[in-house]
Amino acid sequence: MDKTLDLLKKSDALLEGHFLLSSGKHSDRYIQCAKLIENPAYCEEVAEIIAENLKEAGIEVDLCVGPAMGGVIISYEVARVLGVHAIFTERVDNEMTLRRGFQIKEGTKVIIVEDVITTGKSSFETVDVIRGYGAEVVALTSIVNRSGKDEINGVPVISATKINVSTWDPDDLPDNLKDIPAIKPGSRKITE
Repeated sequence: MDKTLDLLKKSDALLEGHFLLSSGKHSDRYIQCAKLIENPAYCEEVAEIIAENLKEAGIEVDLCVGPAMGGVIISYEVARVLGVHAIFTERVDNEMTLRRGFQIKEGTKVIIVEDVITTGKSSFETVDVIRGYGAEVVALTSIVNRSGKDEINGVPVISATKINVSTWDPDDLPDNLKDIPAIKPGSRKITE
C-alpha cells in the first residue's frame, strides 16, 4: 500500500476538475499538497518516507533547500528527519534567489525538496542558484513526482510517491474540459 497516496486522500489533496498548471498546461486532476502539509503528523510521515527513500538510494545529504512556497515546510521536515539544516529560495523579480542571509558552502551536498514535481522547472531554477555557490545537487525530492521521470537533467528524482496525471496544451484540450473554466491553483505566475 502507498502510504503517501493514502495520506493525500485523507487530506482531500487530490482534486478533480479543470486546472491550469503553472507550467501552462491543463489537467483534469490537481494535487494540492498544502492540504497534506497543514497536518503536521502527515507532513512528518511523508518526510520520513522521503528520508528513507534517500537512504535506500545511497544519497548523502548536507542541506535541504525548498523552493518557496511549496517546498518550504516539507524541506524543513525532511531536514529535521535527516538531521541537517534547511533553507529556501524565493522569487525576486520572477527569478529564484537566496535571501535572508542564507548561504551555501562550496562542495555542500544539497537536495531540492518540493511538494510536487511536474516539469522540474522550479526545481531547476533552484538548482541553478545552488550550483552558483559551487554546491552539488545530489537529488530532486518531493512529496509527489508527477513528472513520470526518475531523473531530470541527470539529477535523480526521489519522491514519497509517483502519480501519473494527464496534461494537455491549451489548444489540445479533451472535449470534457473545453467548456469548463480552468482554475489556476499553482503558486508560480503563469506566463504564456
